[in-house]
Amino acid sequence: MGNVGAKEVPTLLTPEGLRIDGRRLDELRALKVTAGPLHEADGSAFVEWGANKVMAAVYGPREVHPRHLQENNKAIVQCRYNMAAFSVDERKRPGLDRRSQEISKVIAEAFESVIFAEEYPRTSIDVYIEVLQANAGTRCAGIVAASVALADAGIPMVDLLPAVAVGKIAGRIVLDLKKEEDNFGEADLPMALVPQSGRLVLLQMEGHLNRAELSEALDLGVKGCRQIYDVMKQALRDRYAVRPEGHTGGAA
Repeated sequence: MGNVGAKEVPTLLTPEGLRIDGRRLDELRALKVTAGPLHEADGSAFVEWGANKVMAAVYGPREVHPRHLQENNKAIVQCRYNMAAFSVDERKRPGLDRRSQEISKVIAEAFESVIFAEEYPRTSIDVYIEVLQANAGTRCAGIVAASVALADAGIPMVDLLPAVAVGKIAGRIVLDLKKEEDNFGEADLPMALVPQSGRLVLLQMEGHLNRAELSEALDLGVKGCRQIYDVMKQALRDRYAVRPEGHTGGAA
């Protein structure tokens, strides 16, 4: 049975060192971020990252529900990360499962460390992340979308929060895993950081990396996050760019 399973593993790196989608080891998938696509939310963003499609909406600061969660000296950050039933090849059961609840908690804690929550005591900042199409790295795409949505809502933060997954495939450290690399690779390391200081606010790992590989992965992740950060900033510039007088066109 082991031999049969081994035959099903795709070739993740070509002899030239390219990945199955033609990317180099340190290359991101195509990334597009749109700020403010939803009109009813206080802030919103849509992220298309490779085959991932993720929407985020932010509401607040507003009254806390349930009220016993209220904090007298700061706002609380509540996050709901959900994968739509149609987001993956095999239909997913609707609603929050244990994985979604864990990711929701991790993302909320990441944003609690960058939001100036003390500015809004006894309120809630509610972040909703909906994965419409999934192809590995959805928690990182969700963080990117939520960060831009928070900025769009005018929530004061230390900085935007880019995120990316670094991994190990065929013995090599690579940036931004896609589905096959995530499924058949040797390690997956999602991370999020504050670009100006380099402070990590999220770091998880599945699989195994030695000390040298971990150091290489962190360096590559920082590089990737800085590239993503530029895309996030540009999305907000496009959203709030001052139009020349007399311009009547839509948003860029």
